[in-house]
Amino acid sequence: MSLIAMSLVAPPLSLYIHMPWCVKKCPYCDFNSHGLRSEPPPYADYIELLLADLDADLRDFGAAAQGRPIVSVFFGGGTPSLFAPELIGRLLDGVRQRLPLANDTEITLETNPGTVEHGRFDGYLAAGVNRISFGVQSFDDDKLKRLGRIHSASEAEAAVKSAQDAGYANINLDLMYALPQQTLDGALADVERAIALAPTHISHYQLTLEPNTAFAANPPPLPDDDHAWAMQEACEARLAQAGYGQYEISAYAQPDRRCAHNLNYWQFGDYLGIGAGAHGKLSDAASGQIHRRWKTRLPRAYMEAGASPACIGGDSVISTTELPFEYMLNALRLIDGVPMADFAARTGLPPEHIAATLADARRRGWLADDPRQLRTTPLGQRFLNDVIASFLP
Repeated sequence: MSLIAMSLVAPPLSLYIHMPWCVKKCPYCDFNSHGLRSEPPPYADYIELLLADLDADLRDFGAAAQGRPIVSVFFGGGTPSLFAPELIGRLLDGVRQRLPLANDTEITLETNPGTVEHGRFDGYLAAGVNRISFGVQSFDDDKLKRLGRIHSASEAEAAVKSAQDAGYANINLDLMYALPQQTLDGALADVERAIALAPTHISHYQLTLEPNTAFAANPPPLPDDDHAWAMQEACEARLAQAGYGQYEISAYAQPDRRCAHNLNYWQFGDYLGIGAGAHGKLSDAASGQIHRRWKTRLPRAYMEAGASPACIGGDSVISTTELPFEYMLNALRLIDGVPMADFAARTGLPPEHIAATLADARRRGWLADDPRQLRTTPLGQRFLNDVIASFLP
């Protein structure tokens, strides 16, 4: 019996659903999103394929997936709010027929403030979506234009209020900082506008130039690292003052409003991934293996495959040499860290496997000197990429 098979424990299971279309591809975006063309996408056909995709995963992974309760569902994209509430409801009904969902399962739908007309939130709520995530990015109209966004600041505020009027009590706003030619005052002004809308959760992350994006090919003038760090610290302090506790490197929440879906990622939980380009991770306690599966990326190829094996972009088993890095890539993003015991339970590896790397990281002041907890120090948070890279094989 392998070392992993002796101690691997199956963690909570989530479901990620990828909706690949958006009105317009943003120049900074490296996600698997595809701008609309002259003809509308086959939305209804895509919903049926998603359920067939889920059936195939449940069949292929067998007991490792079947019957396990789903703790969260996340519709990501692209722009999932391009799909009508009736289609989202049809998909969620199909998911419930295949897997158990608790009454308190968090179900999040990402939305672009420029794609949801008045009244649509009532339909999403009736369909079972209980959390809305708005891709606002900024409340500065000039910055929104620079980012290629299709909404204005006033439209974003109106969309959030419309969701609140529909009965949504759990709302996230995505904000970026270190935008082209942004000042510290500008970054703080965005945070103030967000706080004024009283969302339960704010994701606040730095704009970075990702490969194979329009911004990477033609970089805009961005604040330097020192100015970006000053923005992060000032905005973090203002969010804390307003009652939003930082629990992850770029996530802030009101009490008891942390994102369950993202927490499951960061705690190295399991997740099924359905849809074009979706990724999944599944722990099989019986075999002692942790699998990754991803689907073919292009929507046309995904749909032509029709949930056959051709829609699978790849399958792999995470090796024991890769597991420490894979685990730390997620867990060390959490401000409070994770119990050291979780490393063994979720990877199947004994703590001794990473003892030397841990000792070096603590000596550098990157990790707290606590044998019971894996937690970055403030210095470690600033140099998080270096900390995580130290666990590479």
